[in-house]
Amino acid sequence: MSGRTRRAGYSAVAAAAALALFVAPTASAGPTAEPAGPALAKKLVKAVSSDGVNRHLIAFQRLSDRNGGTRAVGTPGYEASVEYVAGKLRGAGFDVTTPEFTYPVQVTDAATAKVGAATYEAIPMELSPQTPVGGITGPLRAVPEDATPGCEATDFAGQDFTGSIALIRRGACTFDIKHRNAAAAGAIGVIVANNTAGPLSGVTLGQPGVVPTGGVTQADGTALFGSAGQSVTLDMRYHEDLKVARNVIAQTKTGRKDNVVMAGSHLDSVEAGAGINDNGSGSASLLETALQLGAKPKVSNAVRFAWWGAEELGLIGSTEYVRALTFEQQLDIALYLNFDMVASPNAAYFVYDGDDSDAVGAGAGPYGSAQIEKAFVDYLKAGKNVETEGTDFSGRSDYGEFIAVGIPAGGLFTGAEGVKTASQAAKWGGTAGVAYDKCYHQACDNLGNLDRVALDRNADAIAWVTASYGVSTEDVNGVPPRPKRAEARAAKARVAVAAHHSHAAAS
Repeated sequence: MSGRTRRAGYSAVAAAAALALFVAPTASAGPTAEPAGPALAKKLVKAVSSDGVNRHLIAFQRLSDRNGGTRAVGTPGYEASVEYVAGKLRGAGFDVTTPEFTYPVQVTDAATAKVGAATYEAIPMELSPQTPVGGITGPLRAVPEDATPGCEATDFAGQDFTGSIALIRRGACTFDIKHRNAAAAGAIGVIVANNTAGPLSGVTLGQPGVVPTGGVTQADGTALFGSAGQSVTLDMRYHEDLKVARNVIAQTKTGRKDNVVMAGSHLDSVEAGAGINDNGSGSASLLETALQLGAKPKVSNAVRFAWWGAEELGLIGSTEYVRALTFEQQLDIALYLNFDMVASPNAAYFVYDGDDSDAVGAGAGPYGSAQIEKAFVDYLKAGKNVETEGTDFSGRSDYGEFIAVGIPAGGLFTGAEGVKTASQAAKWGGTAGVAYDKCYHQACDNLGNLDRVALDRNADAIAWVTASYGVSTEDVNGVPPRPKRAEARAAKARVAVAAHHSHAAAS
């Protein structure tokens, strides 16, 4: 790990690469020897310190604390986060914009689950279908509360869920997986009970749902488990209002503008808390990378940094940004790097599976994604002696629209509500059978909810790969670096001169 306390100035990285962007490969002294690569990448890794990243995380925590305990889009905490990031970047000399986009806000009209004389608040999840007026009624069927409740189809065996309202405890897998498994078993609605104290609100299915799905508090969920088998009426309705929010975009003043390296992370938290791992960790690491790279680095390709809004509501900020670009503007983006949760407290070391070699589900990304995956894998292995695993392009983060329009993508991820396996614990440390982030989308996602070793390693990987592609994207799209292009032009000129002299001599 770097663990540096001395921080280089913003101009130091740029100056260090002024004369030589590339260095010759060096002999490896073992798996933790510094990997071969551009001088700029080596200098940036040294400049991006854990202290610098942590200072931004402290800022995000305090901005949340002083603004109602959240940095969710549409709140003062999010606006303060936008101003903080944009202000830091402007102070470092970047060209900064905060383009606006609109996003829908779900306004609840009905949110009840009634069993006999008891009424419980059941808040509809984002992207859940609505019930008709008066709700839907069926027997309440409780899914057993094991380590992975509702995460496997077999959890619904042994009782008849046809026409029922399924009751499932939160944890171990996404709300989307739980509700789809319930629907496949015949349930017409789903209630998810929180697994920690407090309401289950401000959460999303991540994609349009198939049956009405809402959340209740831990205590109400426990009471409902005691009413399993009784008739329940679930009434969840809402309407949508449109609101305006901002992304933050910053680009270097140097490098080609038609072959841009883009790197992004989402800035918003969920309503429940400060979102320090999700996604303060990615946002802070990216911000420190940008500040230490500086606005005028000696790069072949411009580097564009983005902090997205409304990711937690369905990837809205990044999606609207990409869709607003013309085809030519999309062609200007050579690749996209995504950093969403890079310091989970029970951390995994996942790299997005660009070539689908891990066959984890969604298939390969656009051409160039495999090369991006390899860049991260190779750095973490050679530079940190960390073995990685592939993770699916599941559509749960901001790479989605970039991939949809053919832009190659990649990035890092340390895990969310999924559970660490025994083999992963043996490889990476941590605790098997426990979620990668036990505070995922909860109020406890604060400054104490971080694996700081993983944060330091991943911040270095972010710096290394971002700077390396700033120097050259040749392996991704065939565009050579500046020195190589200059050498090719010089060689072509020499051939032309030689041909001219030969022709003159022959005459």
